[in-house]
Amino acid sequence: MNPMDSFLIAPKITPPLDPTFRPAALATRAFAKAAQSAGAVPVQIALEQGDGSVTHFHTDILPASHKDAAANFTHVERLVKFLLWARGGHRVHFVGPTEIGKRLQEYFKTTATGKFDANIMGERIYEKPFEVVLPTSLPPEQSRTTALGRHTGGNRIGFDLGASDRKAAAVIDGKVVFSEELLWNPVQQTDPEWHFNQIMDSLKRAAKHLPRVDAIGGSSAGVYVNNRVMVASLFRGVPTDVFNAQVKDLFLRIKKAWNNIPFEIVNDGEVTALAGSMSLNENAVLGVAMGSSEAAGFVTPEGRITTWLNELAFAPVDYNPNAPADEWSGDRGVGAQYFSQQCVGRLIPVAGIETEPGADLPAKLKHVQALMDKGDERARKIYETIGIYLGYGTAHYASFYTCKHVLVLGRVTSGPGGTIIVENARRVLREEFPDLNIEFHVPDEKEKRHGQAMAAASLPTV
Repeated sequence: MNPMDSFLIAPKITPPLDPTFRPAALATRAFAKAAQSAGAVPVQIALEQGDGSVTHFHTDILPASHKDAAANFTHVERLVKFLLWARGGHRVHFVGPTEIGKRLQEYFKTTATGKFDANIMGERIYEKPFEVVLPTSLPPEQSRTTALGRHTGGNRIGFDLGASDRKAAAVIDGKVVFSEELLWNPVQQTDPEWHFNQIMDSLKRAAKHLPRVDAIGGSSAGVYVNNRVMVASLFRGVPTDVFNAQVKDLFLRIKKAWNNIPFEIVNDGEVTALAGSMSLNENAVLGVAMGSSEAAGFVTPEGRITTWLNELAFAPVDYNPNAPADEWSGDRGVGAQYFSQQCVGRLIPVAGIETEPGADLPAKLKHVQALMDKGDERARKIYETIGIYLGYGTAHYASFYTCKHVLVLGRVTSGPGGTIIVENARRVLREEFPDLNIEFHVPDEKEKRHGQAMAAASLPTV
């Protein structure tokens, strides 16, 4: 029996292809209600990053005498998991029942999913030992924000690196004069020189359309700190020792190849949110890009970005213990399996759609899109399912992000399927979460083609 069974609430709006979906948003709300009525035990959590940034999060758990007290650890562990991938940190400060704190320490030392998170957060991203500490009080909150992009003057190149394609655009004083998308397959490549040459090729092709290059800005899946690659799925094929020696400073090498002109690369989710903020002329924007995986970014109500990671591909949105497992982390119910081409590939056989043997995920998505263009009901159910996922996922995200707008984009949202996704997400918020005042937005085709590259091009200050 799962300790959280009492709180796994069936959604009012059932995804047609996933009747066992148990939204994290409903489970956490049900748990909070039960804790409040039973005499809540407060828990305080702080995440500390390598630069000294500290963020706080508070929750309540059930008294130890409660019949469902066994759910306390799962509730806390899922929240810490979400916080790690949303905010980032190499040190977790836990103030609450000692038994729960010690179980958290063991979880990150002994379980496969816990060790994955600890390794990525500690050694890979912050280059410090990962630890869970049990102080008597939290360190002071120190949240740092910075301005991001919005620089349009001069001759700029913007690029975006995805798992199935790479884009580059030439921009003069904020106007796109050239834009190109090329297919590539970086995840399987073991030689960093291949990546270097491919990226340089796109930059050179864009540069031909500019009188000179004043600045280069880029976005890519992964975690980037001061233009250094800390973690990125694009380089998963590169052995760890080679990654540390040649990939971490790959973009510093590219900057040097362009005579050290102003150069910035950040997570693609951040640029997604920036593009949305620029196009909407609004702040408090959470960007969700459904591509080969899920990318996310956040622009604060003040129009700035934080030091948060926003790697929501690894953040739980489904608490069903038998939810699909992520291929990289091994954890279940996380965003990558719900808001990406991986989700489409997972739902295709459930929908009764046949694809060519050996077809990759981009090819499978194209097949579903072609069926949707013809009004195929099986394809429609895939998009309806993803839309319902998005509605409940957004409700959960709202517990961690102060957002008024959610920008939805990425290859999965192209064509009429994107409209179906957003319609169903809006329906979920309207019928299940009327207390949330969040608007969904889908960029137009021009914005889809150019928005990301334009926003990336605006990153460096000249």
